[in-house]
Amino acid sequence: MRIARFSIDGNVAFGAVEGDKPDELVLDIIKGIPFADFELSGTKVPLSKVRLLPPVLPNKVVAFGRNYAAHAKELGNEVPDTPFAFFKPSTSVIGHGDEIAYPSFSQELHHEAELAVVIGRMCREVPRERVKDVILGYTCANDVTARDVQKREKQWARAKGFDTSCPLGPWVETDVDPSDLTIQCTVNGQQRQLGRTSQMTHSIEDLIVNISEAMTLLPGDVILTGTPEGVGPLNVGDEVAVTIEGIGTLTNKVVKRG
Repeated sequence: MRIARFSIDGNVAFGAVEGDKPDELVLDIIKGIPFADFELSGTKVPLSKVRLLPPVLPNKVVAFGRNYAAHAKELGNEVPDTPFAFFKPSTSVIGHGDEIAYPSFSQELHHEAELAVVIGRMCREVPRERVKDVILGYTCANDVTARDVQKREKQWARAKGFDTSCPLGPWVETDVDPSDLTIQCTVNGQQRQLGRTSQMTHSIEDLIVNISEAMTLLPGDVILTGTPEGVGPLNVGDEVAVTIEGIGTLTNKVVKRG
């Protein structure tokens, strides 16, 4: 099931996305929230008539860096022996179609296409064999990074946590095997990144076991799993798209910060 969060006529709701052709997609509005038992209402609205929102509003976004060896190498970094985590605040999250505001304190903005894992239930110290039980589904993410600030400040709070630096969407796919999916990033229609989730150094199970040893994960929290090689610059006016096989395409435009 593809679960989207959207607004229509000033109201916010979740809906199940139905259909195959992009111009014929409809939303069957969900009674309740997707983190508990829910029913489909049978009330359907065309996707073209709503505004898609970030598919979840996470309490926290836990991101893992250097989880693809080729990407670590392209930036001159070693591949960590154990998962390497950092955080993006909830205020960094935007949805499909929203604008990425180029931060005024950076002159080198980069895209990073990633598979995002959406947590479906509160959990802590998750054993490896139970990881699938705590996952609601998967979505596309762009770990937008002020690369010059990251290099200069040595820690990543401002470089990766600024407002609009975490596009997520367009929806959460609950029925996909994430072990070997194609990840692609294009800028203005030209391919920049192309990789597969099977190239991760540390698996999704590794990542969730690692972080849940330290902290409680809540429904709607998001885990970013790293980016393949090919990261590169974004400029004002660019349209950047992240496409993941079996999930969909997340598209955002870069604008000057107002």
